[in-house]
Amino acid sequence: MMIKVIEPPQDHRPVGGLDYPRTYPEFRDWFPDEGSCVEYLERLRWPAGFSCPVCAASAGWRIAGDKWMCSVCGRKTSVTAGTIFHRTHSPLSSWFAAVWFVTSQKNGVSALGLQQAMGFGSYETAWAWLHKLRRAMVRPDCDLLSGVVEVDETFVGGVTSGTDGSGTDKVPVQIAVEKLDRNRLGRVRFAVADRPGTLELVEFACRTVEPGSLIRTDGARMLRRLTERGYDHEYVDIYASLDKSKELPGVHRVASLLERWLAGTLHYRVSNKHLEYYLDEYAFRFNRRTSRARGMLFYRLLQQAVGTDPHPLHDLIDPA
Repeated sequence: MMIKVIEPPQDHRPVGGLDYPRTYPEFRDWFPDEGSCVEYLERLRWPAGFSCPVCAASAGWRIAGDKWMCSVCGRKTSVTAGTIFHRTHSPLSSWFAAVWFVTSQKNGVSALGLQQAMGFGSYETAWAWLHKLRRAMVRPDCDLLSGVVEVDETFVGGVTSGTDGSGTDKVPVQIAVEKLDRNRLGRVRFAVADRPGTLELVEFACRTVEPGSLIRTDGARMLRRLTERGYDHEYVDIYASLDKSKELPGVHRVASLLERWLAGTLHYRVSNKHLEYYLDEYAFRFNRRTSRARGMLFYRLLQQAVGTDPHPLHDLIDPA
């Protein structure tokens, strides 16, 4: 069978019951076997029809199972090649079940919880699967924040008590969050800083916020350089405030919710070298918190998973 290009509708928005299952019973009906999972991934990876990963030809032959042969260069490939499912020894049906479980839980799941739910023989398997999925939770080309954006640092982890900020052994985490009307919050971005209180925060703001936006920060003098970078900049002297939580309230709310998530869902079992990937998961969940259909999160994560490079176990254990 030769596959020809079929252009998808312009500005297509996923529809529950058509593009993704809305409930667990629908999920089971949609994916009764391995073949149905393969076909679904093909729709997500090649919405306009098969595309060769080598020469980008738009036609090919299905030769066996999930394998395809390019009609131009003859390259054999599969829908999982070059994705986080690359060379997996587990059936896609198991991966789909894990993705559904992870995305259907409002606050996520720990590796121990996934191990118990999936019946994995080891904690390490559940840990590796979760970290593979976290690699797909934030797209490198995601849209910049815009409008009114608060930018600041918080501190995560560590065991030091009785001290604040840079006097602790906690990790500095940069936060940018959109402020909407009526104290509502929009999207959020995170980054782990090498050191607190440096120009890294300016660079973080420039990477995550659209030029021309209004950025609100604390009174740190270095942040006034944002004006030179093409932003409107407002700042408050947070250090002189009697109630710091009332200054930059969006950042403080996000930081508080992040700490609660790390404690409640992950029980603080987060190593510093993997922290940025846990932040990616929290951003993925936070930015989709108003979605009424949990199946949409399932759809988005799989959609991003087929566009994410493979991550061997050694890279997950010791990220560069």
